[in-house]
Amino acid sequence: MTTATTGLGLKRLQHLVLWVSDVERSVRFYRDVLGFEVKTPYPNAAFLKLPGSPDDHHLGLFEQTGVTRPDERVARMYHSAWEVGDLTDLARARQRLAEAGALVGSSNHGVSLSLYAKDPDGLEFEIFWTVPGGTSLGTRPLDLEGELARRGLAAP
Repeated sequence: MTTATTGLGLKRLQHLVLWVSDVERSVRFYRDVLGFEVKTPYPNAAFLKLPGSPDDHHLGLFEQTGVTRPDERVARMYHSAWEVGDLTDLARARQRLAEAGALVGSSNHGVSLSLYAKDPDGLEFEIFWTVPGGTSLGTRPLDLEGELARRGLAAP
């Protein structure tokens, strides 16, 4: 049996829905730090989308009173991942995430360059850039300035 005959034909993640402790705080974070647009606000909920996309929404936020920070010792989603179009976008994301105190790590995976951050509820996400023609070489430290310089780009 091959994946072609047994797979479901999935192509991409269209949206993600999260339980958060404070919708307004989370909207500010995803809008002001990551650049999402608020598509539809509701009391105790909001739907956000990536600018310029024809999709209805990419992120749903639902407030759940009393929600606590994730417990690292229990099974849960590890992180979601959002792709940027240009390496300079990744550099800009690093700056915004660092300024917001949300950046928790970075990696060079050979096929992608990744930043890892946590939202106000401690939910982890990845922002990555796909390296054209990259090959998987394991995980190494990310030298973003070196990657920009190698491509003749300056950090924003």
